[in-house]
Amino acid sequence: MATTITRDSRLRSTTIASVGRALVVIPTYCEYDNIARILPAIRTAVPDVDILVVDDSSPDHTARRAAEIADQIGSIDVMVRPAKSGLGSAYRDGFHYGMERGYDLLVEMDADLSHDPESLDSLLEPFALDPELSLVIGSRYVPGGSIPDWSRRRRLLSRLGNRYADSALRFGVADATSGFRAYRASALEAVKLDSVRADGYGFQIEMAYRVYKAGGTIIERPIAFTDRTDGESKMSSRIVFEALGLVTAWAIRDRLARRPRPANNN
Repeated sequence: MATTITRDSRLRSTTIASVGRALVVIPTYCEYDNIARILPAIRTAVPDVDILVVDDSSPDHTARRAAEIADQIGSIDVMVRPAKSGLGSAYRDGFHYGMERGYDLLVEMDADLSHDPESLDSLLEPFALDPELSLVIGSRYVPGGSIPDWSRRRRLLSRLGNRYADSALRFGVADATSGFRAYRASALEAVKLDSVRADGYGFQIEMAYRVYKAGGTIIERPIAFTDRTDGESKMSSRIVFEALGLVTAWAIRDRLARRPRPANNN
């Protein structure tokens, strides 16, 4: 059972003008050094957001370090889960935490500084302009987006994977695997969050696809994705292949569901 360390502070200010209350959810596992950099950077870039660190009992005491920083700068809570349980379940737990507390916007963000805190505004501001907006994705593959530190091979594999997902699912998203995004809480309520079981890239694709199928509005904003410099990536070839397999299965399932049934002549 997860436990949550709640830190109150005079600095707590959870209302962003014209947007609502926003919670940035950051899953962690062995991010002791990175968490000490990303939390103050978010507070400086967007002072009015709250932050939830979802830590899977990191042996390097990431959760303890996050709690120490929370005492210093405020508006940060730390959820400690009993064991390493995956990215998808960390976001599900974090989203439930936020929705139960009345947040209007829920943001996904990595702890490893690959997502620039200065870009948070570009994810949040569109919600103030469009009350029907469901999801804003920080995209590497729209004009202005970039991945400056990736090899040509890695960039090609990622781009082809995203093109395959869009071709198979036909939901008009250029960067469905991006983990830097913001949801309106009502959109998360509409996608039946508890039934989402994919992890890693598959989780990101499934969530965007479910928002699309529920009739939600999705837009993409360009970001520069910077590869981590400290620690090890949590992605693996297993997670990549799982995502491709899931995309194929969803596409086949939905095409079969749309196929007209033969007439009953009895």
